[in-house]
Formats: sequence, C-alpha cells, structure tokens
Amino acid sequence: MASRGTTFLGIETSCDETAAAVVARLPDGSASIRSDVVFSQVAEHAAYGGVVPEIAARAHVERLDGLIRAALDEAGTDLAGIDAVAVTAGPGLVGGLIVGLMTGKAIAAACGKPLYCINHLEGHALTARLTHALAFPYLLLLVSGGHTQIIAVEGVGRYRRYATTIDDALGEAFDKTAKLLGLPHPGGPAVERAAQNGNAGAVTLPRPMKGEARPDFSFSGLKTAVRQAATERAPLSEGDVADLCAAFQAAVTESVADRVERSLARFRRDHGDTAEPVLVAAGGVAANAALRAALAGLCARHGFAFLAPPARLCTDNAAMIAWAGLERLHAGVGEPCGLSAAPRPRWPLDEESAPVLGSGRKGAKA
Repeated sequence: MASRGTTFLGIETSCDETAAAVVARLPDGSASIRSDVVFSQVAEHAAYGGVVPEIAARAHVERLDGLIRAALDEAGTDLAGIDAVAVTAGPGLVGGLIVGLMTGKAIAAACGKPLYCINHLEGHALTARLTHALAFPYLLLLVSGGHTQIIAVEGVGRYRRYATTIDDALGEAFDKTAKLLGLPHPGGPAVERAAQNGNAGAVTLPRPMKGEARPDFSFSGLKTAVRQAATERAPLSEGDVADLCAAFQAAVTESVADRVERSLARFRRDHGDTAEPVLVAAGGVAANAALRAALAGLCARHGFAFLAPPARLCTDNAAMIAWAGLERLHAGVGEPCGLSAAPRPRWPLDEESAPVLGSGRKGAKA
C-alpha cells in the first residue's frame, strides 16, 4: 500500500442520521478518522415521537450530497483521493438504505472506485477496533434502537450470536417509555435525564428474564408495567415521571447486567486462552451512563476489561462504516459488491444462527 495508507469514503443512511466520513487505515494498521460528519434528523421527527420512515428518506435525499462534500472538504481531499466507497446496505429502513446505496453506487461508477456493501451491525461490532485497536476475540453487547444482542466477535466476518431480544430492542423500549410519559424524542437521553431526579425505589417494576437459564432479553413486559404504573398514578406530576424513569432505567440496567453475566461465563468457556477478555458495549443505548457503570462493575467482578467507544461513535455514524470496509479489504473477507447490489432491510450479523423472531420475504428478523 502507499505510504498514506488506504482511504475509504463511508456513507450511513439506515435510520434517522445522515452521515458521511473519510477514514484511513495507515500502513501500521492504525486508523485515522479524517472527517466524520453527521446530520441528525431529531427535529424532523420530534413532533411524531419517533422516526417516520418517509420523512427520514426525504431528509437523506436532501442532505446526503452536501454531507459527502463536507466530509471530503474536512478531510482535505476529493473523490480522486478516495480508494473505495463503503455504504450501509442494511439492516434498516428501506427508503433510507436506497438513498445511501444509490449514492454510493453513483460515486463508485463515476469515479471507478470499488463499492463495499456494509452490514450496519458490523460497523458497530468493529468500532472498538477503530477507536482502541482492540484485538480479536471480544464479547460485544450491541444495544440500539433496532437491536439488542450479545455477540462473540471472533474476527472480521466471524460473529457468533450468544443472545438476542425475543421481542423489543432496548432502544425501542426507551423510546416508547419516553413517549408514554410525554418526554421528547429521542427517548433514551430524555429518560436518562429525567431519571437523574427520580427515586427508583418509588415504583416497583419487573426485571425481565432475570435468573432464567435462557440468555436472551425481553422488554415488552417491562413497557407494559410502566404503562400500568403510570395509569395508576395519573395525572402524572413531574416527580412521578422522574420516579418512573428512574425505576425503568434501574430495571433495564439490572436485567441487562444479569443477561450479560451469563454470556461472560460462556465467552470464558469458548475462549479460555484469552489472557484478558474484553466486553464491548456499542450502539446508541451504550451511551447511557447508568448502564455503562453497571457493566463496568460487572466486568470488574468477573475479570473482564470493559470498553465503550466515545458516545458519538456509539450512535449511528459513517466512520464505523468506512472502517468496516477497510477491515474487510485488509482481512481479505468478501469482495466489493456490484452495482446490482440491493438494500437489505433485514440482515442478521451472524447469518448462520436461526432467527429468533421468524423471517419473511425480506429475510430473517433477528
């Protein structure tokens, strides 16, 4: 490789963040994030209390070209200085995926560059290698608006699912709890802020799946319990909302820690030769301070190191997509995708595992 290393343009449009980034893999294998530009659509969706797919797709169309130009300018380069394009091809909202994928195809075709179709979840899975040059293998807790999974990351393209949610993703549970309590979108940060002023002991909520041998997650019953508790206390005062948020966050934290603890033991059995096992928390919900603190304490008790990327790289971004493309190129895993590549709204990271939630014509759900 040339002395400057290998440089990828990354594009991310899977949900409600429009993002572009320029990332280089230097000759020594280290990463250099030369630019990382994100436009958040929070304002566009705030009135609806959640992401509206059609609005998200239109916003991607309006913003993506300008963000790519901004990312190139910030990186001090142009398309001629890019070696390849990496774009999120799934999973996600199909309208947004189409916008990003078609834009990536156009750039690749016009400039004669290879195009890498990246699984959004792989971007999250490899972020710790982008930020901390973490060696394989490690255990990943992926918690986002659409996914809640525990995965053994054994190499580029080598992922083994230990656990998943049997109903709702954790980020979805945060968002719906916030909407129920009249808090703004996005729900995760809003619930966390309100919980800081609440008393978790003022409301009794269940700890889903805690103590069960099955390693998976469940959050739908917890949402129902919050709704019932809110109904009993209606009309809700500001203090009631804070208490409910604190109780919900405490229940989530305790439940997740219990589920992760089982997977720590399994990871040790599977990878007993790993000198210092590591648990990585990634995805938007991994930015929650209470959850991070609980996981850090759990790891300390079990002899694991705990690592969480910077919050801005836990939420959706294009730097992780560019890096995943670079990882695939240098590991020799897979080939660039052709211009006939289609978006995949459902795309499990570990395609060998049986789907927990079933499947349909769009593919396995989880």
